[in-house]
Amino acid sequence: MPSFKLILSYDGTAYAGWQVQANANTIQAELERALQKVTGQTVRVTASGRTDAGVHALGQVVSFACETRLQPEVLRRALHANLPDDIAVLDVRQAKDGFHAIRDAARKRYRYIIQDGLVPDVFARNYVWYVPQRLDVAAMQDAARPLLGKHDFSSFEASGSERASSVRNILDLVVARQPAELQDRVIVEVEADGFLYNMVRNIVGTLVEVGRGKQPAAWVGEVLAAKDRKQAGMTAPPQGLFLVKVDYDDACVA
Repeated sequence: MPSFKLILSYDGTAYAGWQVQANANTIQAELERALQKVTGQTVRVTASGRTDAGVHALGQVVSFACETRLQPEVLRRALHANLPDDIAVLDVRQAKDGFHAIRDAARKRYRYIIQDGLVPDVFARNYVWYVPQRLDVAAMQDAARPLLGKHDFSSFEASGSERASSVRNILDLVVARQPAELQDRVIVEVEADGFLYNMVRNIVGTLVEVGRGKQPAAWVGEVLAAKDRKQAGMTAPPQGLFLVKVDYDDACVA
């Protein structure tokens, strides 16, 4: 049975997350309904990561296997036409046999958006975390440096999704204020070979403690070394989080 790689973007505001749930609307359920309508088959899909309620995606990768005569671009258009307006199919292509969106992923990149102006932007409330004071971005940048590289990130792992190892390799971590016209937006981007449950949101919540002046920049390194979730900051709320992209080896695509 042919395997496919699909790239999806979605606004997670109206959904109870990615994964199918009883009595709740989810991204996975909408996509599987569309696949059933287009192909006439019951198709189960796997996403590179199970985003939580309210979390968004610019480039979620999904794998599935399906017997269809439709060419990938025709399949993309048909799926797009049968999905709600807050879900878009960006790309569909045939992948190697057995392609798996989770197992075959080489690295992922997430973006978190904070608004730290004096007045909240009501039109952005579903896409930012509003922090009602000016954040010290330079201090947050200093605090983030110890997180780069390969470490045990137990201090930033939420309970509820046990993994065999809490060791991950952060390849890039950027804290920056957006251009002049959006001076009240602070962006945190994290790229790694994999992520623990709520790892990005816990990192952001911890960095914001530094940005607020409640903790010194050196504290984040101490939190990392402690390997204890209780030592870190709060979990940042979901609406500011975006899955930006997932990278794979070229061999994954047929």
